[in-house]
Amino acid sequence: MPGRELAEARRLIHAARREVDPRSEWSAELAACERRLDEPLRVALAGTLKSGKSTLLNALIGDEIAPTDATECTRVVTWFQQAAAPRIDLVARGQQRRLPVLRTDGHLTLDLGVPADAVERLTVSWPSSLLNDYTVIDTPGTSSNSRDVSERTLALLAPEDGPCEADAVVYLMRDLRDADVQLLQSIHHQMTIGAGPLGVLGVLSRADEIDGGRGDSLDAAYRVSAALAEAPELRGLHQSFLPVSGLLALRGQTLRQSEFLALRSLASLPPGALDAALISVARFTAPEAPLPVPAGERRLLVEAFGLFGIRLAVSMIRAGCADAPALSAELVRRSGLGDLRRTINIRFGERNEQLRAYSALSRLAHILNRYRSTATVELSRQVARSLADTHTFAELRLLSTIRANRLSEPDRARAARILGGEGIAPQRRLGLPAEASRAECRAVALQAIRHWRGQLDNPLLDPLTAATCRAAARSCETIIAAGN
Repeated sequence: MPGRELAEARRLIHAARREVDPRSEWSAELAACERRLDEPLRVALAGTLKSGKSTLLNALIGDEIAPTDATECTRVVTWFQQAAAPRIDLVARGQQRRLPVLRTDGHLTLDLGVPADAVERLTVSWPSSLLNDYTVIDTPGTSSNSRDVSERTLALLAPEDGPCEADAVVYLMRDLRDADVQLLQSIHHQMTIGAGPLGVLGVLSRADEIDGGRGDSLDAAYRVSAALAEAPELRGLHQSFLPVSGLLALRGQTLRQSEFLALRSLASLPPGALDAALISVARFTAPEAPLPVPAGERRLLVEAFGLFGIRLAVSMIRAGCADAPALSAELVRRSGLGDLRRTINIRFGERNEQLRAYSALSRLAHILNRYRSTATVELSRQVARSLADTHTFAELRLLSTIRANRLSEPDRARAARILGGEGIAPQRRLGLPAEASRAECRAVALQAIRHWRGQLDNPLLDPLTAATCRAAARSCETIIAAGN
C-alpha cells in the first residue's frame, strides 16, 4: 500500500504531539520531525579530502554552484535545496543573514564573511530538477589536517547523540584508505542502532585519473570499482560501487562553443604530434609548443578538462562528434553520470517514502527517549516495533549489508534483486520482463519462496544470511499478496 510507512510515522508523531506541552521545546522538535515527512529526501555526499564531492555535486545538478577550490566554504557542511530563484543563507554565531549570489566565470562565488568554525548552517537554494527530489548535503573531507573540519562531517553522519540527518549517503573514494573504512564503519554503526541512513552507495570518484589519466582510464576504473566492491574491509558497509568522473560529466554539461572550437583545432593535428604535447601539463601549455591553440587557451583547457579529458574529447571529435552538443552528450555518457543517476533513483528515489518515514521515526524515537513520561512509554514501544518490524525497513537494512552474508554469489545477486536492489516493481524484483503478467509473477515468486525457505533448512546458516533468506521469502510473499 503506497504511503503506508509515511502514514504510520505521521500517526505516531501526532500521538506524541498530543502528549507534549505545545509550548515546550519538545513540541518544536516534534513539529520539525513531522515536516521531514513532506520534505525531499536528504542525500549526503561524503568522502576524504580531494575525493571530488563538490565536482560530482555540480555534475549532478548540472551547474557550478558548489565551490571546488580550497576555501572556507569547503570546510563547512553545505545544504543544497530547491528554490524558484537562487538564494544563499548563512547562520553564524546565532545570527542568520543572506549572502549575495555572485558568479565568476560561470562559478558561484561564496564569501562567508566569517571563519568556517563560526558557521552553524550554510544553505544554497537553487532552481534544479535534481533538487526537486533530493536535498543534497556536501560535507568536508574527513582526512583533513584540521580536526574540527572532519568533526563537522562526523557530527552530521555519525552523531554521538541522536540520529543522522541524512536519509542516504553517496560515499566517494579514490582508493581504499583507513579514513574511508573508519567513516563507513561509523555510518554502519549508526544504522545498526537505528540512528543511521539505510542506504550507502559507493562511488569510485575521479575515474578519469585512474592509471595516471591514460587513454584506458575509464576501463581501468571499472576494474578498480569492482575490486573495491568486494574488498573485505568494506564488506557490509555499502550497497555497490560505481565508477564516475565528475569532471567529465560537468564539462559535458557546461561545454562552451569556444572550448569545442579549441578542441577541434587540436583534433586536426596528426595524432603523434598531439600525443607528444599531452605527455605533461608543462609541455602542453608551453608558449613555444607548436599547437594551433594559443597558450592561454590551452591553460584554460587543462584547468577545465585535465589532460585525460582533452585526450578523450579529441578522440571523440576524431570519431565523429561534429559539434558541441554531440561532444557534450558523449562526454556525459562516458563519465558514468547516467549510471549513477539511475542507481540513485533505484536505490533511493523509488524508496523515498520509506527512507523519509524511517528517518522521521528514528528522530521520534530519540525525542521520546529524552522526553520520558508515563504517557509516552507505550508510544515509545510502538515506534521501536515499527522501526524493527516494518518489512521495507528490513529490506533496506539488508541491502546495505548484502555483501557481508555467506550466500553464493548467484544467490546474493538474486537476494539483492528480490529485496529491491534493482527496483521495487514486482517484475524487477523477480527478474522478469516489465510486461510479465500477474500469473507469471506469482509462479516465479512461489518458486523463489521455496528456494529461500529451503536455504533456511541449513542449520549452519549465520544470523545475517538467515535474515536475508527470510526477508527474500517475505518479499516474494508480499508480491503474491499484492497480486491477489
